[in-house]
Amino acid sequence: MQDQINKSFNLLSEKLLSWFNAFVKNLPNLLIAIIVLVAFYYIAKYASKLVKRLISKRINQDSLVNIISKMTTIVVVAIGLFLALGVLNLSKTLETLIGAAGVSGLVIGLALQGTLSNTFAGIVLSFRKSIELGHWVETNGFSGEVVEISLKNFVVREADNNMVMIPNKNILENPVKNYSLTPKIRVSFNCGVGYESNLEFVEELTKKTIVNAFKGIEKEEDVEFYYQEFGGSSINFLCRFWIEGDKAIYKLRAINTAIIALKKAFDKNDINIPFPIRTLQFDNELTLDKNNVEKQPKEEKQ
Repeated sequence: MQDQINKSFNLLSEKLLSWFNAFVKNLPNLLIAIIVLVAFYYIAKYASKLVKRLISKRINQDSLVNIISKMTTIVVVAIGLFLALGVLNLSKTLETLIGAAGVSGLVIGLALQGTLSNTFAGIVLSFRKSIELGHWVETNGFSGEVVEISLKNFVVREADNNMVMIPNKNILENPVKNYSLTPKIRVSFNCGVGYESNLEFVEELTKKTIVNAFKGIEKEEDVEFYYQEFGGSSINFLCRFWIEGDKAIYKLRAINTAIIALKKAFDKNDINIPFPIRTLQFDNELTLDKNNVEKQPKEEKQ
C-alpha cells in the first residue's frame, strides 16, 4: 500500500515538474502573447473610435453607428487572439476554434436567417442617400416620415402620428416613393361647373385665382387647365400646378388653399358648382273631372 502511494506521488511530482519546465520553456512566448493581446486591445479601442468617427459622417442612425463600431472592436480583438494562440504554438487549438466558429456560424445563420437579412438590409439602407431620416416616403402601403432606420426595422411616422415598423428587407424588396428627393410637388384637383357657364371665362378665372393664391406661381401659363367630360350634372375639369415642397402634407395644404380660393372666386362671379341633382319635368297638365268620379254608396242606417 505504501509503495503504491509513493509511486503515485512520484508520478504526480514528475507531471508537475514537466508542466513547470514547459511553462518556463514557453515563458517568453507567453509574455509575447500577452503583449500581443494588450496591444490589440488598445488597437481595437482606437479602431472603434476611428470607425465611429468616419461612419457617423455618412450615417445619421446612432444605434447603427454603435453596432458597427462594436463589431470592429470584436474583429480586431479576435485577430489579436488568433495571433496570440499562434505565438504559443497552439496551432491545433487555433484550427479547432476556427472550425467550431465556422460550424457555429452556419447553424446560427440558418436559425436567424430572417433576422440577419433584416440586419444586412438595415446596413444597406443606412448607406443609401436616397432614403434618409426626415424624408417623407410611401412604401408597403404606408406613407409617412422616416424617423428611424435600425438593424431590424424601418420606422415611419404616419400623418396621424402613428408609428409603423416595417422589416428592412421589405423596404429593399418593394418600391419606395420618396417625396423629399425633389424640391417641387405637382398638385392636381378636379372640379365641375354648370352647363350654363362660360367655359372660356371659367378657365381664365381659375388660372388667375391659382396664381393669386400661391406665391411660387408667377404666371397663368404655369397653371394647367383641361376640361375632361360632360358629367351628369356639370362639365368637369382638371387643374394642375407645381408648388415648393418635399412632403405630402404640402400637397394637402395646397389643395385645401386652392379649393377655398376657387370657391370664393366662383361665388363672386356667379359661377355654379353643381351637385348631383334629379330634375322631374311634367309636360302635360293633370286635371280631375268631378263628374267622372264614381260616387261611393252610402252606408244605410239601421
